[in-house]
Amino acid sequence: MPPVPADPGPLPGVPGLGGPPGHSPPGRGPAGHGPAAGRPDAGGPADPAEGPAREAGRLSGPLFRDEQPGTPPSGVTETVVLRAISDDAAPAPGRGTPPYPGAPVHPAPPPSHPAAGQPHFVPSSHPGQETPVAAQPDPQPQPRKQRGGRNLQAAIGVGVGLGAVIVASLFVVKALFLVVVMAAVAVGVWELTSRLAERKEIKAPLIPLVVGGIAMVATGYWSGIQWAAASLALTGLAVMVWRMAEPPENYLRDITAGVFTAFYVPFLATFVAMMLAADDGPQRIVLFLIVTICSDTGAYAVGYKFGRTKLAPTISPGKTREGLAGGIGLSMLAGALLMQLIIDGGSWWQGLILGGCAAVTATLGDLGESMIKRDLGIKDMGTLLPGHGGIMDRLDSLLPTAPVVWLLLAAFVGT
Repeated sequence: MPPVPADPGPLPGVPGLGGPPGHSPPGRGPAGHGPAAGRPDAGGPADPAEGPAREAGRLSGPLFRDEQPGTPPSGVTETVVLRAISDDAAPAPGRGTPPYPGAPVHPAPPPSHPAAGQPHFVPSSHPGQETPVAAQPDPQPQPRKQRGGRNLQAAIGVGVGLGAVIVASLFVVKALFLVVVMAAVAVGVWELTSRLAERKEIKAPLIPLVVGGIAMVATGYWSGIQWAAASLALTGLAVMVWRMAEPPENYLRDITAGVFTAFYVPFLATFVAMMLAADDGPQRIVLFLIVTICSDTGAYAVGYKFGRTKLAPTISPGKTREGLAGGIGLSMLAGALLMQLIIDGGSWWQGLILGGCAAVTATLGDLGESMIKRDLGIKDMGTLLPGHGGIMDRLDSLLPTAPVVWLLLAAFVGT
């Protein structure tokens, strides 16, 4: 490396390398004075004309701490670069770092949140800039949701109301419960066909389905299973004929959905009406309802507390195998007690079988309804019952359980 001169002196034309008037770097005295004035390489005393030219060749503004800003000469542009805001930027004087040696150090105050309604600033990607951000209100605590997103108070209130209607219609005038079943069938058919039309554009004829559904329930109650099956067949034919009034496109799809609706809602509900037709019909209906409700309740309680293994995660993620076992156990217990106490000629072991089968079919019916709703992309079939959804959301486990309970009761104690 070549030797570096001890004092190269100011470089002409390079801004910022010359000292201000009246200031000399260390080791050099004022022009014509001090140790550097008498050195051969100093070039002798400074030329008086050199000062203005040197001043015009450098940018205005202070270069060192002890310089004072001045007015920039004409034709010279002054550029000011602001330091970037960052976490490791030096704090302001008096807030952690002394502005000059020996100054007292004051600790920086802890960061605090901006006052309500005042904007705060965040670092920007551009040096020297900061972006204001509108003050956000403090997040409010979210109300705790019930499991499954249901309103528990509304669900309990609606359940109690439905129970009161069922009990009153069963034990005051038995035929009134038949009217309740017919109304539930009509609303259930309307909900299912409406969702099919909204989500899949499937036009299952509503009028023949409602009329045929009511006819199935009535004939099943007064005439038995043969007339109910004949009503189902006639309802299917009526759906085919009714759909002929529309264009032929999607004809097969629409009548298939209509026949499925006729079987799924009114025909399965007909077995409830046939249980009601027996001499101890109200007691059979109570047995049927309680074992089904115990299946749902036991599955919910045990699954909520001990559920670990998913039963059908792609269909109903909330159901667990532990919950299914709890539902079966509670339903069997209720079946054994009720079969012994309220059914003429019934035995407790018959109740165990009936309760276990009812719990299995109730779970399968619930899963089947969940499959339909997932295919349609909906959560509930309707909004008629607050906290429960629609009528079909309550009939999902009852409908497939009705023929099983009717068949077992017919086998155990007759019709």
